[in-house]
Amino acid sequence: MARTPLRSDLLEQITGRVLDGRLAAGARVNEVHLAKELGVSRTPLREALIGLADRGLLVSAPGRGFLVPPFDPGEARRLYPLVAELEALALRWTSPVELAGLPDALDTVSAEMDRALADGGDLSALDDRWHALLLSRCPNPHLLRLIEQTKPLLKRYESAYFAREGHAGESIGEHRRIAAALRDGDLATASSVLVANWVKALAYLGNDRR
Repeated sequence: MARTPLRSDLLEQITGRVLDGRLAAGARVNEVHLAKELGVSRTPLREALIGLADRGLLVSAPGRGFLVPPFDPGEARRLYPLVAELEALALRWTSPVELAGLPDALDTVSAEMDRALADGGDLSALDDRWHALLLSRCPNPHLLRLIEQTKPLLKRYESAYFAREGHAGESIGEHRRIAAALRDGDLATASSVLVANWVKALAYLGNDRR
């Protein structure tokens, strides 16, 4: 007998369907079909959908159930600077001693991104790993939870950025500059380049979605 997904698993599975387009932007969520597909009853499914609506990943529409928000350039312009500043804040709140232990591991992930770029692999997943590692020593769980809840809102926009080889290469280069700054103990530069990395992605998204 198949295991019934836990609430966290259910949230993750529905989020994945929104991010990869299986639940299309602007579409209504068919709760009957989705419950059958996920192997759950309507009650836990609806609880998960309400939770995702509270986070902004879905929209609760009276009389229509739940909708996947359409792509909105205005939303992207609000989200990217927000995540940039939150990540930079997490970096600044991390002990310099803890940060000093990160550069080699960060560069290892950057090298994996170089190989994936050459082979046409999934750069987005590796980028997620790199940023998660960068923030992994931050001692503030509330800040990390806020970042974790906010990031899925912008993930839908990221394929436009990583789809362009030149843009991906620039992002990897910025990752290396951040690691180098941390190796030198230069937190100000690391934070500045981190914010620029996110903001530049937003600029490219605007160009790619014209």
